[in-house]
Amino acid sequence: QVQLVESGGGLVQAGGSLRLSCAASGRRFSYYAMGWFRQAPGKEREFVAAISASDSTLYADSVKGRFTISRDNAKNTVYLQMNSLKPEDTAVYYCAADYDSSGRFYSPRTYDYDYWGQGTQVTVSS
Repeated sequence: QVQLVESGGGLVQAGGSLRLSCAASGRRFSYYAMGWFRQAPGKEREFVAAISASDSTLYADSVKGRFTISRDNAKNTVYLQMNSLKPEDTAVYYCAADYDSSGRFYSPRTYDYDYWGQGTQVTVSS
């Protein structure tokens, strides 16, 4: 079992930057694949970025080149650095985790993740 707590959201102007953090409790964080998803009002939850236990990464086309996902296993934390933010990036951002002993798994699908945080609001003003 793992619990996830996101932080770092807020209000930022278009073109600005934010760094989201997701702190995980529990053991064996290094064996978990981690993902970031977001959900805007009236829309479905969508994939943003994912990182495997072996640090392979995957990004949605809409954020590629602007967002960077990373992890610090010593701190049980995954990060999402968001640069060149746009108003369309406004959403609640969720962290997700899935245990994977192979170290090779990472996924853009919400149903592949067993654990979810409560979310943090990101608002980008134009």
